Amino acid sequence: MASAKVGLKPGERVDDLIINNLKLIQHPEEFCFSLDAVLLAHFASMRQNGVAADLGAGTGVIGLLLLARGAAAVTGIELNPDMADMASRSAKLNGLEDRLLILNSDLRLIHDLLPGGNFELVVSNPPYRPVGGGYINPNDRVAMARHELTASLTDIVAAARHLVKYRGRFAMVHLPERLAEIMLTMCQAGIEPKRLQFVYPRVDKKPNMVLIEGVRGAKPGLDVLPPLLVYTTDGNYSEDIMKLYEQDR
Repeated sequence: MASAKVGLKPGERVDDLIINNLKLIQHPEEFCFSLDAVLLAHFASMRQNGVAADLGAGTGVIGLLLLARGAAAVTGIELNPDMADMASRSAKLNGLEDRLLILNSDLRLIHDLLPGGNFELVVSNPPYRPVGGGYINPNDRVAMARHELTASLTDIVAAARHLVKYRGRFAMVHLPERLAEIMLTMCQAGIEPKRLQFVYPRVDKKPNMVLIEGVRGAKPGLDVLPPLLVYTTDGNYSEDIMKLYEQDR
């Protein structure tokens, strides 16, 4: 079996991403990916054969999906050594270790880690909540992925600003309630918000996610896309969500 070649560790499992027959190694005690990662990977403006970076790569799922969309190479930065190791082995499991590089490092040290201005696209599915905002999971590794315990919004945008080339793009998924702070932080870093889309769990609910993309050095002018609905009234995935999986098979 392919999973045997990458040496699964106790408790780990291999999940099917459905898209392009991609497989992903995960552990239930670590932070597992969810729909927000899939939405971000498809929302980001990924040029064919472009080069991208993923800040807080986690399981490596966004990097794998960007490669499925046509990226030439993706570099992921992940602080948690166990997550970084799983992501690296997932790249190997899919035969993509030469195109998905995972660096086990702190994105706050990005200036010492990678040269500036080398990436056409930078993406991030960051911790959504500031310290003191809501329940903090007792599992430190899960808490680190959900709360800004190791990197703040400002840290993430600053790292993106360093990596992205002039006229390159930075895309992120986050909480609608922090949108004003997000846009201000991006503008202050010289990344002008250019595309915005709200994600609604159901037609009768408020948006619970926002997708935003900015361009370094661009002039003001924001394109607000039609809302993205996740579930229909009968509880099934909407047509918009189903298309994400169908287009990459």
